[in-house]
Amino acid sequence: MKRSIGYTAIFLWMWSLGVIAAQAQNQQPSAPMGGMSGMGEMHKPAPPAGPLEIKFGDKTATWTPATLAPLPHTTVTVHNEHTKADETYSGVPLMDLLTPLGVSDKPHGKDLRLYVVAVGSDGYEAVYSIGEVNPDVHDAAVIVADTENGKPLTGDGPLKLIDARDKRPARWVRNLVAIKVQAAE
Repeated sequence: MKRSIGYTAIFLWMWSLGVIAAQAQNQQPSAPMGGMSGMGEMHKPAPPAGPLEIKFGDKTATWTPATLAPLPHTTVTVHNEHTKADETYSGVPLMDLLTPLGVSDKPHGKDLRLYVVAVGSDGYEAVYSIGEVNPDVHDAAVIVADTENGKPLTGDGPLKLIDARDKRPARWVRNLVAIKVQAAE
């Protein structure tokens, strides 16, 4: 107990030096521990999201809400455990964006080694196996959403990856900027 109190005191003393230095330079101090405070995690706004770039091998495709708009959309209603509310998203099924790059729409054998890494502009990443996003293998309901409740995404957008089957939105990726298809070894 004494050791943890000592470490806490040292940490708070070092953090207070940072606060004093920031005030001396007329700046806002940062929260201790890279954004953590005693009151819970503080969220910094994500950097602005650019277009979505999807890569598979040597092939790349770039998408924006305007280029996704004419494609067939799927609408899903999910319960967001964070907001404690039902939300309706519309977007293009992820598999519809992967197959033009050469990802098999009927994977088997080595195709099932593929996985998808979705990246947000804030650096957040989530991983899906190719089977999870492919309706030929699984009840896939993973979409690149461009609208929420009938309106263009704003706070989480312009694009957001949604998996309607997840019980909580841990693998949803807001400010979606990249999707990389890779193979497990």
